[in-house]
Amino acid sequence: MSANDATPALPDPAALLAATDWAALAHAYGPADGTPDDLLGLLHDDPEVQAESLGRLEMSVLHQGSLYSATAPAALFVAAVLNDPRTLAVHEAFFPWDDRVRPLRAALLEWLGELADSAAYEDDEEDEDGAGDDAWAEEIAAIEACRAVRPQLFDAVAPWLDDADATVREAALSAVTHLLRAPELADRIPAAAGRLERIARGDGDRRERAGALLSLGAWGRDTGGLLTDSDPAVRACAALGTSAPGAVPALLDALADPAAADQWFDEPLPHFDGWFRFTLLRGLLDRARHFDEVLPAALSLVPMCGQYTVDSDWGPLLASAFPEPYTSGRPLTAAQHAFLRALAERDACWGDVANRVSWLRSAGLPTERAPLRALLAAGAATPSP
Repeated sequence: MSANDATPALPDPAALLAATDWAALAHAYGPADGTPDDLLGLLHDDPEVQAESLGRLEMSVLHQGSLYSATAPAALFVAAVLNDPRTLAVHEAFFPWDDRVRPLRAALLEWLGELADSAAYEDDEEDEDGAGDDAWAEEIAAIEACRAVRPQLFDAVAPWLDDADATVREAALSAVTHLLRAPELADRIPAAAGRLERIARGDGDRRERAGALLSLGAWGRDTGGLLTDSDPAVRACAALGTSAPGAVPALLDALADPAAADQWFDEPLPHFDGWFRFTLLRGLLDRARHFDEVLPAALSLVPMCGQYTVDSDWGPLLASAFPEPYTSGRPLTAAQHAFLRALAERDACWGDVANRVSWLRSAGLPTERAPLRALLAAGAATPSP
């Protein structure tokens, strides 16, 4: 279905439950005949039962982001009950590692966003492994079913971008961002983008403005107009969505104090995992023309680097510093020498964890600390070109 066609209305929740042969559908643990009870549990009078029901749905019909034949009809039910006043109940999350307290409506919107993220990933990553067997055919059918309901999910989610509750707005924004990665919804982007541009330029809180900018960037909308905003976090998020000349200075400014940047948001923004400095660094490396530009950020980051962060910080920095592998006898540039010296002095970067080895080897460098120090002592630095 194209977005230009009329989007079917969401089904009545009770009729959907009755008309669906749940026992013929599957989730992560086998037949989905228990899924109607979990869906009805979302509307229970006891908030703890609601949280437990959503937890079971997350473990079954969207297990670790996987899509099943029961996922699409479950999603339609969830979308159809977003207006139900019982979803205003506030409760803790079911899982012990999630200590957030929020309305069920926000949690349901987040769940729909996770489904949309999985469906969008499948758009980008067609996997032909196992093509032709029954399990593969069932997986493809489940993915196609989830793709087919994205227009209905979008129409159900988009109105909550204007909700009075900030947690609901944020969850809706994340879901809309993932849903609008669907090719068939491309013509919905301009209207949604106009809405988010008003949020980004408004006087809302930092988190909401930053989230709007990151969503705009994900849709390919240039966010360079806010590179001069008074809020450094907003400037940095604007830089992540533009290739304008001011993007690199804004990201360098943000990474001048990476520990402070990590504290800009109490919880990670829904668009990214890990410390925010990792996202800022990826943005900088994508835009910088030469490692000399990156060096100030690299030296600011080294005191926070370690064995376990190499894949997110000093490994990518090594790849930027050495776009071609180092060869013995070739003088290091001043920027390369300064960065390697800082790494060699950082105890936390060296030890038994082997993650660093592939990065150092790809850069043509010794994989152990002592030989690297010897190289630095022997190799005079030359000015960068």
